[in-house]
Amino acid sequence: MSVIFITGATAGFGKAISQKFSEAKWDIIINGRRKERLAQLEEELKANGSKVLSLPFDVRNEQEVNNAIQQLPQEWKKIDVLINNAGLAAGSNLIQDGNSADWNTMIDTNVKGLLYVTQNVIPGMIAAKKGHIINMSSIAGKEAYMKGNVYCATKHAVDALTKSMRVDLLEHGIKVSSVDPGAAETEFSLVRLKGDVEKAKAVYKGFQPLVAEDIAEIVYFVATRPAHVCINDLIVTPTAQANTSHLLRKTE
Repeated sequence: MSVIFITGATAGFGKAISQKFSEAKWDIIINGRRKERLAQLEEELKANGSKVLSLPFDVRNEQEVNNAIQQLPQEWKKIDVLINNAGLAAGSNLIQDGNSADWNTMIDTNVKGLLYVTQNVIPGMIAAKKGHIINMSSIAGKEAYMKGNVYCATKHAVDALTKSMRVDLLEHGIKVSSVDPGAAETEFSLVRLKGDVEKAKAVYKGFQPLVAEDIAEIVYFVATRPAHVCINDLIVTPTAQANTSHLLRKTE
């Protein structure tokens, strides 16, 4: 059976991706910072018939990442697919009004965390001469928008890293893909807006956004192509969204 490793699995895209692969009876390694949510998700996935291993660590902490992945039980060491999903936006400010703590949180999670996890998983894939790394990026990795500054910068970095990884790992038969969602209603805006529920709801007012299950379907498709097929980059938006700046909202 194939093994998939999903970071940031306790909510949003990560949780939906976990559930989608569980339905197909994959063996699943799930990661997240929130231990209670992780334990609850583990039980849900096991109920579907999947074997599940929970790894509660913060991707920002290099030592935690190293320890967790390097000490995997033998039966979990052969990771076929890595989903680098852990990521977030923190704050929504003009660059001149930015908060350096928010900047560090985004850079440490979205860029450095992705690197720490990937660096630990790659050796096993090289040894197996196969594997698939799927980086969850964003339309924000393709074009910048007002008050997106550092978040956009981190996702542009993910885009560049995805392209570079694909070149570096080509000789080892490892696929590298990115999935780049547009407006999707998850905990994303709630986290970004520091728990302001009304502001978070307003982000998606007047149009039908993507939901986590939409993205899970796409990730599953990307991960299950034949061995000779690699989907390099897949941008997906709701029908109401043309790009980061043009969104059709219906007025009541």
